[in-house]
Amino acid sequence: MSKKVCVTGADGFIGSHLVELLIKSGLNVKAFCFYNSNSSWGWLDKLDNHIKKDLEVVLGDIRDFHLVKNAMKDCNEVYHLASLIAIPYSYIAPSSYVDTNIHGTLNVVQAARDLNIDKVIHTSTSETYGTAQFVPINESHPLVGQSPYAASKIGADQIALSFWRSFKTPVTILRPFNTYGPRQSARAIIPTIITQIASGSRNIKLGTISPTRDFNFVLDTCSAFLSASESSRTIGKVLNVANNYEISIGDLALLIAEVMNVEIKIDTDKARIRPENSEVNRLFGDYSLINSLTGWEPNFQGLEGLKCGLEITAEWFSNPENLNFYKANYYMI
Repeated sequence: MSKKVCVTGADGFIGSHLVELLIKSGLNVKAFCFYNSNSSWGWLDKLDNHIKKDLEVVLGDIRDFHLVKNAMKDCNEVYHLASLIAIPYSYIAPSSYVDTNIHGTLNVVQAARDLNIDKVIHTSTSETYGTAQFVPINESHPLVGQSPYAASKIGADQIALSFWRSFKTPVTILRPFNTYGPRQSARAIIPTIITQIASGSRNIKLGTISPTRDFNFVLDTCSAFLSASESSRTIGKVLNVANNYEISIGDLALLIAEVMNVEIKIDTDKARIRPENSEVNRLFGDYSLINSLTGWEPNFQGLEGLKCGLEITAEWFSNPENLNFYKANYYMI
């Protein structure tokens, strides 16, 4: 019989893509989605029916321990992605980030310990590093919480690792750099640019454009989850998932315009600028550790890989049926 796995945050951007990959890989998947009165499965609702027919869905809240534990019963592995992730919202609702990201992770690893789960893959973020102190950033780089979001993820990572060190709960920390692709939240930079262009604007409103980022196409991020789960060598480790390629936000905007065959002008929108000491000015990652342990490497590598991923992403967002999910002309934190 194939393994049964639980995916928390399955209704989200990366989670929905991961569910697709896991089912296509022959695994039995239980999707833990955020409870809502409409019984919506988030982005899982948009998956093909041949994928959804093999899917077990549980609606709940990652902050509720007993519900989380019940959802994880009978599962061999847990992929923990449920999290609050929008950095601007963390400035005005930091308590929510502590409750969801730290307490939610505690619930997952405590339940995993109680249930003798074979492995927990916990999702971190490159934001935990803060502005690069050296490049490429490897897993030994200092952790610096430059936003309440980043601080909450550092706390969540340390809670997960403490269960490995204290109780031998088999935890792996996956630390993706900036993931992008179809279904991503409008608060992220690539959908922000694409949706404005697709809606007809040529004056693109952005915040600071000098910071650099290291972008992963979502299919590469998901394949890293699967690679990490399949190797016992990853237990107790923190693993960067990066492209080892950096590009500034300004150059990224021009590249997206090139991919979408338009000319744009970038306008600075002060509302989109982070507080000065909170801005992460450079992210450029080293994925050599996960490569040495599992053989994983990105398929969408370097500038050409980024262009290919952007073409796929722009095509998806430009579909009117998909674009209608987004409010391109509004800045929503």
